[in-house]
Amino acid sequence: MNSYPRDLVGYGNAGPSAKWPAKAKIAVQFVMNYEEGAENCVLHGDTHSEIFLSEIIGAQAYPDRHLSMESIYEYGSRAGFWRLHRLFTEYKLPLTVFGVTMAMQRNPDAVDAMLSAGWEIASHAMRWINFQEMPINEERKQIDDALNLHAAITGVKPAGWYTGRTSPNTLALIAERDDLVYCADSYADDLPYYDTHYSKPLLMVPYTLDTNDMRFATQQGFNTGQHFYEYLKDAFDTLYAEGEFAPKMLSIGLHCRIIGRPGRIGGLKRFIEYISQHKDVWVCTREDIAKHWLATHPIK
Repeated sequence: MNSYPRDLVGYGNAGPSAKWPAKAKIAVQFVMNYEEGAENCVLHGDTHSEIFLSEIIGAQAYPDRHLSMESIYEYGSRAGFWRLHRLFTEYKLPLTVFGVTMAMQRNPDAVDAMLSAGWEIASHAMRWINFQEMPINEERKQIDDALNLHAAITGVKPAGWYTGRTSPNTLALIAERDDLVYCADSYADDLPYYDTHYSKPLLMVPYTLDTNDMRFATQQGFNTGQHFYEYLKDAFDTLYAEGEFAPKMLSIGLHCRIIGRPGRIGGLKRFIEYISQHKDVWVCTREDIAKHWLATHPIK
């Protein structure tokens, strides 16, 4: 059991005190997944069309262009992104972008808007595809290429990494590197932690798939913006109450082509207005959280 490569215990019932800045009771972190133009598509050399996270529930993989799927993704970069951009700049809230390098390369105007807004842009890999069966050396090269091209596009290498559709090798490959501050490819906790199963300790800033608009695109997911708002509110209320004795973090995942639809974004706006009525809330980027954790909870 000592060699079992999973940690099912974590912090247990008595985790560390997060010590968020200004004694905040909760760290709230919004993520925009920017993926449009990097999904599976025969135009990109792929063998089939995309099947994941769209308005077409249960989409089939076609060996030719799937124009409906392509246009749903295009909505994200053409319209949804700008709706989210207006919302977050209006409320002057920090945001972390999980930017797929190929997608950013296809829309310089969006990248310029991210940079002008002062958002953190983390790397979301070179492609928005499934890496599960990719050979390790090919994945290693894609990680390297993604980071180098990311720097060329944005002017700086990213602090964070999130593949999303990982392989068994992903975390080991990220741990090999010295140019990343944190990795987000975990859903294992409400606090950052160090994964020590690889060549060196890897700071994980966990992400989430439940307080995430992706559930608009899954069976038995959110049906309306109000459902999304209520779920986010319940998560916030629980963690805010726990913040009296054990502050945690709340991650909220967003996709331009999903929450960026006019029938859904109202729920997100209501949530932003709701948390703005509370004191002791730290709205921040994932890089902020990572740097805070390294400073207050260094690896022993």
